[in-house]
Amino acid sequence: MNKDNVKILVVDDEDGILDVTEGFFERKGYHVYTAGNGKKALDIINRKKIDCVFTDINMPVMDGLELAEQIRRIDRTLPVVVMTGYPSLENTIQTLKNGVVDYLIKPVNLEQMELSLRRILRERELFVENLILKEEVERRERLQQLNNELVKKVAEVNTLNRIMEDFSAIDSSYEIFNKVVRLGVEELKADLVFFHVYSEQDNSLVLVDKGRTENEKHPASYSMDIPEQEKAFIIESLGSDYTPCLIADASGIPSMKGQVHSFMVAPLKIRDKIFGVVSAYIFQGPQFFKGHDLYYLSFITQKAASSIENIALYENIYENLFFTMFAFVTALEVRDLYTRRHSTRVARLAQMIAEEIGCTEEELDMINVAGSLHDIGKIGIRDDILLKPGRLTEDEYEKIKEHPAIGADIISKLGLWDREAKIIRHHHERFDGTGYPDGLKGKQIPKLARILSVADCYDAMASDRAYRNKMEKHVVLDIIIENSGTQFDPEVVAVFRQMADQALPDDF
Repeated sequence: MNKDNVKILVVDDEDGILDVTEGFFERKGYHVYTAGNGKKALDIINRKKIDCVFTDINMPVMDGLELAEQIRRIDRTLPVVVMTGYPSLENTIQTLKNGVVDYLIKPVNLEQMELSLRRILRERELFVENLILKEEVERRERLQQLNNELVKKVAEVNTLNRIMEDFSAIDSSYEIFNKVVRLGVEELKADLVFFHVYSEQDNSLVLVDKGRTENEKHPASYSMDIPEQEKAFIIESLGSDYTPCLIADASGIPSMKGQVHSFMVAPLKIRDKIFGVVSAYIFQGPQFFKGHDLYYLSFITQKAASSIENIALYENIYENLFFTMFAFVTALEVRDLYTRRHSTRVARLAQMIAEEIGCTEEELDMINVAGSLHDIGKIGIRDDILLKPGRLTEDEYEKIKEHPAIGADIISKLGLWDREAKIIRHHHERFDGTGYPDGLKGKQIPKLARILSVADCYDAMASDRAYRNKMEKHVVLDIIIENSGTQFDPEVVAVFRQMADQALPDDF
C-alpha cells in the first residue's frame, strides 16, 4: 500500500503523545488524524476512510476498549492497535475479544509503531482479499440458488398461465368439469381424477366427470366411480371449513384398502359455499403427490369456480354494462336541457315500431340497446359544438356527423354488442344513399337502423331544441311521410303512420 494513501488515526488523551506521533508519521508520508478520546475518534471514522487506529485504553468520555468494540461493529476490517502504560491480563483478554490486532506497551517506540503498522496493513490486504473472495463465493452460491428458484417460479407461472388460458375460452359448465379432470391428469400426473358435485341436502357426492391416464391399469373399484365408503372419507377429510387435503402416502387409509398410493382432494367453492369436490389419485409408486401439486389442484378449482360464476352471472354483467353505458348517455343529456331523456324516448318508440313490424324478441332487445345508446358517440364531440344554443356552422355540423361512428367504435370495443354497434353506426344513413357515415342505400342499411332513424328523427322534431320550439305532432308526421323513400324506408314509414293514427303515448 502506498504511504501517501494510508490514513491512520491516533487516539490518546495526552496532547504530547499526539503531537509527537503525528509529526513522526507525517514525516514518513502518512496522513495522520488525532483524537483526544473515543467519541471524537468515532466522529472521524464516520467521516474519513481510516486504514488503522492506534488508541490508548484509559481515556475520558469513551475509553479505548469501548472504542475498539464500536469500531468492530462499524467496520470489522479496520485494524485497531491498543497502547497502554498499564498492561494487565484482564485488559489483554478484553482487547482480543474486541478484535484488537496488536498490543503495544508505553512508552511506545515510534519505529516499532511503524513496523506494527506495515505488518498490519499487509495482513489487512490479505484479510480483505480473502473476505472479498469469500463474499464472491457466497454471492455466486446465492445467485445459483436464486436462479434455481427463478427456474422453479417460471415453471410454476407457466403452469398457472396454461391453466388460466384453458379456462378463459370456456362457455359451458360441462366444459369446465371436463377441463378440471383433464388438467388434473395432464398437469398433476394423476392416474385418475374425479369431479363430484356436492349435495348439501344429504351430504353426498354425485359424479359429474372423470379423467384418466391412457394405458394404465386402475383398481376395478375405481373404474366407474370412487367407492361409497371413500366418498364419506373425502367429505370428512375436507373438514368443516372445506380446506384442501393431501395424503402423500395413502397406503394406510382404511377406506382405500391399500389400493391407493397417493391421494389429494380440493373443494370447488362458489361464494364460500362448497359446490363440488375434485379428487386425484396415484395408484402405484414411486411418484407421490407433493405440496405444490395440491397448490395446483386448488388453483384449478379456483379458476373453475370463477368460470362457473362468470357463466352464471353473464346476464347480470351484461345488464350492468348496459346501465353503465346508458349512464354516460344520461350524463350527456342532462347537460343539455333540450335533449333530456331523448335516448329513452327514442328506444321506446323504436321498439314500438319494431314490434308492430313483427321483429323477433332478439331484435326487440337489440333495438332497445341501440336506441338507448345511439347518441353515446357524442361523448367525443366538443361541448362548444354539442351545447351550442344556435344553429351549427357547416364545419360544426360535419363534426357532429362523426358521432355515429364514434358511438359504434365505443360499443364494438366492449365485445358484447357487435350488431347493436352496426345499428348505432348507421342510424343516420338515408334511404337514398345520401346519409352518413358510409352513404349506405336502401336495404344496405340494417333493418333496425332504418327503424331507429324514423324514431330518432320523430323525437328530435317533436322536442324543444335550443334553436327552435318543438313541432306539432301532425307536422312532424307530415315531414316524415314527405321524406319516405328519400330519407326514410317507405315500409317503416307506413307502419309508423298507422301507429301515429292510433295515437302515440303522451310523452311522444
